Amino acid sequence: MSAGLKTVILLSFVLAVGFLLIILSCALWVNWLPLLVGAYDMRVSFAGILIQVFSALTFVLAPLPNALFAHCGGDEFSSSDNATGAVDLGRFLTSIIVVTGFALPVVLTHSEVLKPGACAMSIIGGGLVYGTILAYSAAFRQDDEYD
Repeated sequence: MSAGLKTVILLSFVLAVGFLLIILSCALWVNWLPLLVGAYDMRVSFAGILIQVFSALTFVLAPLPNALFAHCGGDEFSSSDNATGAVDLGRFLTSIIVVTGFALPVVLTHSEVLKPGACAMSIIGGGLVYGTILAYSAAFRQDDEYD
């Protein structure tokens, strides 16, 4: 599959809409907790800053373990269905990060820290960001098959 300029433009547009929804989920309800988790009183400690950075980059960092451990598979003589422990670990870590990204706004909404509209916009925006990253890696995957 040849990915061209239209694919890049479409993916960048969807990524921008995803980030826009995440930022609007904070700005419309004047509650920056979808981005700034841990700054409930606006008194931010060092640990709060670390939590903020992690929560803001959850969906961007989610494919990273998959990308790092994807090449730890078998050699050219093994079948592609056999996944090694490292590949499974990468998938497991990716799933933990994705579930955290979807569950954190729901937990904050349940504890009445976020409004339900902000929760929905944050989840939709995060899903668009993560989906865009997956679509980009699928569209621009280079196969190592030599004929």
